[in-house]
Amino acid sequence: MNKKLKSTFKSNEIYIFFIIIALGILVQIRSGQFFTGNNMVDLLSAMIVPGMFAVAEFLAIIAGGIDVSFPALASLSAYASTRILLDQNYGGNVVLAFVIAMAIGALLGAVNGFLIGYLNLNAMIVTLGTSSVFQGFMQGALRAKQLSVIPAGMKEFGTNSFITATNKTNNLTSILPYTFIILLIVCAAMFLILRYTIFGRGIYAIGGNPVSAHTVGFNVKRTKFFMYIIIGMIAAAGGICRVCMMQQMHPTNMLGMEMNIIAGVVLGGVALTGGAGTLIGCILGTFLIILVQNSMILLGVPTTWSNVFVGIVIVVGVALSAYQSIRTEKAKSKMVKEAA
Repeated sequence: MNKKLKSTFKSNEIYIFFIIIALGILVQIRSGQFFTGNNMVDLLSAMIVPGMFAVAEFLAIIAGGIDVSFPALASLSAYASTRILLDQNYGGNVVLAFVIAMAIGALLGAVNGFLIGYLNLNAMIVTLGTSSVFQGFMQGALRAKQLSVIPAGMKEFGTNSFITATNKTNNLTSILPYTFIILLIVCAAMFLILRYTIFGRGIYAIGGNPVSAHTVGFNVKRTKFFMYIIIGMIAAAGGICRVCMMQQMHPTNMLGMEMNIIAGVVLGGVALTGGAGTLIGCILGTFLIILVQNSMILLGVPTTWSNVFVGIVIVVGVALSAYQSIRTEKAKSKMVKEAA
């Protein structure tokens, strides 16, 4: 039991959880509005799209890579699918929007996967390049512009309430749309894949040491290829959720999210070197970033200062994560020496 407790307190997840609780209590004391039902709903709603993007980025980092193209990929997939449905005067449910967007996302993800997996090119360089290509294609070839009208099925999916909460103090009502279920499905699917499948174990093994992973039988190139396809599909689904929730499609409003998402993932204890980290930590780290942004609003802090506080949290959190990783490596080295 003592070993389990020590192991728990060595993990980043427990510290992030305590920070979240402490920050919530602090904001509640100052504003009196943090633990209200509508604020909890607002936090969960704000977590939907960043949460899906974080899961996608988590896969890339765990495998020892990175992906900075997912906002552009999500934008292109969501814009193209919305535009297709509008041009066809589609009036059905939202399922077809997800199918088209995720098919496009899979295709774009396959481009990343081929270049990184089969050609063994640097993941940062590749995704920086494809991000520009995806943006350029959307704005150039497709002549993307804001779509203020979206198909009825998408609009309904983004406005129908899964949970509704009203603040009795100020009578503000907040809704948690059904897009939250998509986030839950993505998290559950990735948890099962990473924990119980050979493919999931291969992702961790490749991140730890690709040579060793190949030696024990994992197909490194194929695993990376299909992993980036999955990343593309998750990002595209997140893009559709964003369009549904905003009730419009703006080609550029998802661009620039990558830095906060990557920071949230690393903040949750996911090693930038790959091979170590948990999905729970990824979600908690991303939630902490969302929480800080929300808390600054509740405290009436100007947006410019809000960005400063978010930056401080990211720097401190990543530094603690790095320190934790160094301690873990030293402990492993010590155990190896003692065993020898």
